[in-house]
Amino acid sequence: MRLIIAKIGNNATVSFAVEELIRLIKEMDSTVVLDVRKYNAFDETVKNALWVGLGFAEKSDKDTVYIDVKDGVGFISASNERTVLVAVYRFMKELGCRYLYPGKEGESIPKKALCEKDLTVSVNETASFGNRGICIEGTVSYEHVYNMIDWLPKVGMNEYFFQCLTPATFFNQYYRSFGEELEDSEVDAIIRALDEDIVKRGLKYQAVGHGWTCKPFGLKASGWYEYEGEPPKEIKEILAQLDGERKFRGNKPLNTNLCYSNETVRRKMVDCVVDYCKNNQHKDYIAVWMADGGNNHCECEECKKKAPSDYLIMMMNDLDEKLAEQGINTKILLPFYNDLMWAPETEKLNNPDRFALDFAPISRSYSVSYADYDFNEEIETEPYKRNQNSFKRSLPETVAMFKKWQNGQQIKDVMLFDYHLMWDHHYDPGYYQVAKLLQKDMASLDKLGLDGMISCQLQRIAFPTNLPMYCMAKTLWNKNETFENIAKEYYLAAYGEYADVVEEYLSALSKYFVPEVLRGEKPYKAEEMIKQYNEAKSFIGDFKAKYIDKLKNEVKAFEYLAYHAELVKYYADIYIDRFNKNEEGVKEKVKVFSKMCEDLREATDTVLDDNFLKGDVYNNLIGWRRTI
Repeated sequence: MRLIIAKIGNNATVSFAVEELIRLIKEMDSTVVLDVRKYNAFDETVKNALWVGLGFAEKSDKDTVYIDVKDGVGFISASNERTVLVAVYRFMKELGCRYLYPGKEGESIPKKALCEKDLTVSVNETASFGNRGICIEGTVSYEHVYNMIDWLPKVGMNEYFFQCLTPATFFNQYYRSFGEELEDSEVDAIIRALDEDIVKRGLKYQAVGHGWTCKPFGLKASGWYEYEGEPPKEIKEILAQLDGERKFRGNKPLNTNLCYSNETVRRKMVDCVVDYCKNNQHKDYIAVWMADGGNNHCECEECKKKAPSDYLIMMMNDLDEKLAEQGINTKILLPFYNDLMWAPETEKLNNPDRFALDFAPISRSYSVSYADYDFNEEIETEPYKRNQNSFKRSLPETVAMFKKWQNGQQIKDVMLFDYHLMWDHHYDPGYYQVAKLLQKDMASLDKLGLDGMISCQLQRIAFPTNLPMYCMAKTLWNKNETFENIAKEYYLAAYGEYADVVEEYLSALSKYFVPEVLRGEKPYKAEEMIKQYNEAKSFIGDFKAKYIDKLKNEVKAFEYLAYHAELVKYYADIYIDRFNKNEEGVKEKVKVFSKMCEDLREATDTVLDDNFLKGDVYNNLIGWRRTI
């Protein structure tokens, strides 16, 4: 078969879309003869071509895929350049391709002979939500982040967020396990390379968040590092005063708020943001957050006159004015997070259109979905109490506080910033319950008036499957998708004829381990949990003998299930000791579990963040997040 591909224009993202179309077609059928041509615009005199680019759909910031191809002739188009790339991946999906998880290994491309009649696809869809992105977290290398960025448009996602001015903390947690420590300059060089990958794919780009309370004052802003020694006088006098002292909170500058009533502090922070925006105009959103953590704001007599969010708005009005003077149109992203959950009391944004707002309910429960609540009910919210606030609030109350923020400041661009795949998934070894709740949450975002989500999460999270992220991506694109259909599509592509038995197996694991109990949200009887966890071990052993052991050397997905089965059986043993109140047994087994994770690193490097898994098991069973 001979196929004429006609590329329209010089845009880098459209050019990359054509490259990907060529690659996927050739991987599917290497015998296809491709005739690639370039035009400045659509030319109706050119017959029998497959056109790729803009010009067939109304141009818009909303992401619309518009495909009309019959017998290899027609167009793959969209409402903007980034969505032309999404449209190419969608075209190939209709031909049978699936993009199961980040990395080329996660692509499922059928090998088959293509003829003109196979190339018949018609799609006209607009994404349900405008923001469909991922925020860096976990422990990563360049390859891990590249794989994620590369995967996003394949499943209709459109945004990436690099936290911190230099996100060294995430890279060094990975490289440190190999005995390396990267300088900030080395991480900056990695980010510059990844910048090109983001821009090439036309992704919306979010950046920073943490660090503005550090960098303007010469403090390290690349992670949650401890400060060595006593801070100099000029630093100490600008730190938040708590209990009569000005010092770093937990000795960590990134967790330390400042004396925001101090005009010099505010000016230096604003000028630092202006300089960053000026030098990073390829980034669409710059997030401006205060220090991490909660109940850590200045108690001096001047600072107590206003809520933290009032000081934030004062700085943002100054920032907007300075950016406007320099003709910089960058959007500024504000946080609804910890102490900033309480709306400003006295200050108002002068130019709300400059700003977007993140709804970040970090203390929420993942046992209940947004879909399960009625947010129309009038909720009485508690007033701000400096450094005496509880952040564990019901979702309806949290949403009521968010509405007060949003409506009071007239911010229209609002999105969810949530953490389903940061820690909580480690309570659910089957990844089935978390996938189901995540899909349900995404389908109900319009109930909260949110235009999508940025998922603050690990980058390597496809072990044993990537079903949670797959559900998130599919539903952010089309909120009417059902969990059942998405799961069926995923398991069929990953496990073929064994799709049903694998889904039954992994869904059963989620039930056996009862994530609600492990979160500390459901009462239990120890003897019943011990019995259930022992049954889980037997269930895993039976499935492994019947399916996994026979297929692990033939199918990559079953190889991952083999590693996963051994980890989960031992995970069950640790919790059996916990239910038996055998704390010494728990401690010893957690050490062994950590070693098991490390031993699997090479085999599972692209799909499992072993540093976070072993760290979470420690925290959930021994450390600060212990729940049962």
